[in-house]
Amino acid sequence: MQHETKPWPALWALVFGFFMILVDSTIVSIANPAILADFQTDLTSVLWVTSAYLLAYAVPLLITGRLGDRFGPKRLYLIGLAVFTLSSLWCGFAGTIEMLIAARVVQGLGAALMTPQTMAVITRIFPPTQRGGAMAIWGATSGVALLVGPILGGVLVDAAGWQWIFFVNVPVGIVGFLLAWRLVPDLPTHPHRFDWFGVALSAVGMFLLIFGIQEGGTYDWNGWIIALIAGGVLVLAGFVVWQRFNRSEPLLPLALFRDRNFSLANAGITLVGLAITGFALPLTFYFQVARGLEPTQSALMLAPMAIAALVMAPLVGRLNDRIDPKWLAIPGFALVVVSLVLYAVLLTPDRPLWVLLIPSAILGLGQSGVWAPLASTATRNLPPQQAGAGSGVYNMTRQIGGVLGSAAMAALLDARLSANLPGFTAGSAEQAGGGGALPPQLAEGFSTAMSQALWLPAAAFAVGLVVVACFAKPKVTVAWGERPADASSPETPTPASVESR
Repeated sequence: MQHETKPWPALWALVFGFFMILVDSTIVSIANPAILADFQTDLTSVLWVTSAYLLAYAVPLLITGRLGDRFGPKRLYLIGLAVFTLSSLWCGFAGTIEMLIAARVVQGLGAALMTPQTMAVITRIFPPTQRGGAMAIWGATSGVALLVGPILGGVLVDAAGWQWIFFVNVPVGIVGFLLAWRLVPDLPTHPHRFDWFGVALSAVGMFLLIFGIQEGGTYDWNGWIIALIAGGVLVLAGFVVWQRFNRSEPLLPLALFRDRNFSLANAGITLVGLAITGFALPLTFYFQVARGLEPTQSALMLAPMAIAALVMAPLVGRLNDRIDPKWLAIPGFALVVVSLVLYAVLLTPDRPLWVLLIPSAILGLGQSGVWAPLASTATRNLPPQQAGAGSGVYNMTRQIGGVLGSAAMAALLDARLSANLPGFTAGSAEQAGGGGALPPQLAEGFSTAMSQALWLPAAAFAVGLVVVACFAKPKVTVAWGERPADASSPETPTPASVESR
């Protein structure tokens, strides 16, 4: 019975594994120069190491959320964690860039099995009066992991080589598996029919769109690249139409989007995913290539972000159940915009490095007000039988944003480097720098290209600020109060879900 469940130990067990897979979304960014040099490949191929993971992570999320409802979220989480851990070992032993990309695809599939189950379990075992705090921890995990990833990556790359950013997952995965096996409850399942045609449409559409965007610069945006992008958009539009008219159970329950805040939270997390994945790349290349910092030194330039986010997370968690999340999200998004604009203005070859710690700290403060308010706003109205579907949609939109951010940033970096340093690439920058800072005649143009690329994530967060400003005010509903058995304690919870039409 759910009232016998101890929700907080279960939450921490899930957060342990969730933190690991989120770290892997960004930890590779700090290792990109090392991977590029080791495999003697090009920038686009190296960026596919991230994009392949994000794409394999994003596409199955709709179906893996439903699989959790059907076969039990604990079972799917454990299977996904096993796949993720074993494929991490494969990544570390990869001998070619192609093998590494293939291993990252399998790793992304494991992450896709895990992620929706974490959010679904939280929605089902916590009463509404505690769910905001639980989601604050879940959201803070997202933010901190994405900030810790580059720092941890820098230490591992310097100390042992880029392979260890993957090897480290093996012992962590084993411990996470044992914790989840022991502490996460077995929850009731719900029968579902699976829309395999919808799965095929979404997978094909996403691949065409992402491949076209990321490879566009490589093929000079010729006709067939444009056709791929257009084809991806059309296939995805066909997927949405199919979901609307599917007489069986649709893969994407469009009815969820009738809730205003669910729709807005998904739009917001898509923009956040795009920006967070995108901004790490130009900063990493600026610090390591233009300024000649070692990976660990480069990562420590981002340390104020992680520190500020960790300090603010408990406060945000307490406030998230007590005030309208909108008033946490608005200043959070605004501070992130300020920090990214500062970065874009300050990235010059001779800027004192201590000055660049200031936007880093502001970025951490801002992100502390981003993750938890978005997650809690998206999930407040999810009934238990739709927990898997809703969390699958939310996590899918976050990952789609990440994939689009990685692909768009790859294209933008190529374009800006071509404009500021014709015939110059990140690979030639590595060689020209000789392991140190670039010569002054190259460093100026390279730094300018990196700073110009940062306007993309700044713009994404600016649009996100408008989105969260439109959140409807939470008000009491009776939906959860009528289901006291769904709570995680024998007491009937006070309803606190959002009714936002």
